[in-house]
Amino acid sequence: MSASKPATLGDRLRGIAAELRQETDTQIKATSRILGAAAQMAQNHDRLVDEVVEMVEEDLERLEPGEAVAYAVASYGVAQLKQDFKTLKAAKAHFGIKAGSWDALATKLNQASGSSTSPGTGSPNTTQESVLERLSAIEQEMVSLRGSMEQVLGLLQELVKQS
Repeated sequence: MSASKPATLGDRLRGIAAELRQETDTQIKATSRILGAAAQMAQNHDRLVDEVVEMVEEDLERLEPGEAVAYAVASYGVAQLKQDFKTLKAAKAHFGIKAGSWDALATKLNQASGSSTSPGTGSPNTTQESVLERLSAIEQEMVSLRGSMEQVLGLLQELVKQS
């Protein structure tokens, strides 16, 4: 009888070891799938960032040299212009705008930055609407990615708890 007890104990140990190996293999496969999904989400995020950068670059290329600066800065004040440029002549040359005074230059720059007419097309809001549509689609995709990333993190936390 004493000979059968160690065999039973050995069988139980082998069974437990087999279960542990199987569980480890399952966790490895699940972790691999989760990391693959996370990598795919990171690639999608990078692609979205690249799309936004490309979109902004395209918009800036469509603008005239003076308008490109106005595109980047929302409004100009006389004090800020005087601080940035030593002379009115230097400021006018930089922006490529004709003006008789600092006030006139600031007004023209602010009008240019507030203008919604797309250069070269003459139709108001055309470029702005297409940019907003593209940004909206990208934002929706990023929200979707955020949800997927939260799911992946939840799964990873469950795996860590099980380990």
